[in-house]
Amino acid sequence: MYINNFREQILIEPIRNGADRLCIVSGYATPSMATWHIQALNEQNITPININLIVGMCVTEGLSWISHKGFLDVIETYNSIPNYSLFNCQYIYKGAPVHAKLYLWLKNNTPFKAFTGSPNYTQTAFSPRQRELLTDCDPDIAYTFFNDVEKNTIYCTNNDVEECIRLTNSRSILEDDGEVFAPNLENSVKLLLLSRDGEVGRRSGLNWGQRDGREPNQAYIPLPAEVARSGFFPTNRQHFFVITDDGKSLVLRVEQQNNKAITTPENNSRIGEYFRRRLGIANGMPVWKADLQRYGRTDVTFCKIDEEHYYMDFSVQSK
Repeated sequence: MYINNFREQILIEPIRNGADRLCIVSGYATPSMATWHIQALNEQNITPININLIVGMCVTEGLSWISHKGFLDVIETYNSIPNYSLFNCQYIYKGAPVHAKLYLWLKNNTPFKAFTGSPNYTQTAFSPRQRELLTDCDPDIAYTFFNDVEKNTIYCTNNDVEECIRLTNSRSILEDDGEVFAPNLENSVKLLLLSRDGEVGRRSGLNWGQRDGREPNQAYIPLPAEVARSGFFPTNRQHFFVITDDGKSLVLRVEQQNNKAITTPENNSRIGEYFRRRLGIANGMPVWKADLQRYGRTDVTFCKIDEEHYYMDFSVQSK
């Protein structure tokens, strides 16, 4: 039996014993959990695996648009990176909803090890912040169950998914036509893109990569110590999924010493390329304070939707 703090035993350790595919059934799940899992395997230099997730409660409760977009983003981004684990996601769209939580490992297509219990496939459930319980179960019975519920699924990438699953607006951050608008959320923070001297850091912040031996687009958003300590953003290298005011999506993580930086963990250049595009600056070029002033903002606003989903606003008022 496994009680709390069991990420390693459930999600990683079986690979060291030859397992090569993880089949998950979870009533609820988050894309940031998937990216954390994939990134953790890569950063520990563990052999890539296949991760197959079935989200079970969609048939009755639907799924937030931001979560659906996040799962699509995981597949598009991470499945194209060499030497990263492959991820696929399916939704239960017919038959009875599935509230079960099952983590089944296969080895050479043969059931190898399985766990069942209370934690959904979310970072909150797989963290010390929440009490959960898992226990071993029979791998063959687990595989039969997985195959049975899989018959009632649709892949999140299917063109007909929006006809089969009710996609909700997730606290009104999206209009019915999918157009993004600034949410009316009080729980927000504004982060300066300038350093303490009032300038863009020459080799930090948006210019983190502007030094020998680095990819020049590498960047991070500076995070003041008081905000890092406030609990507004998840720490301990947890991921969070962001939808931006221009309809893009980013997977972010707080890192560096004293949690001073918000980065894109799979590639730190991704966030630098995003801001350069918004500012109208060519990739690889340094960002100056004058560029931000010409654009109309020297800061960026984050609104917290829940523990793993945020809205990022870098919009300017039209003149």
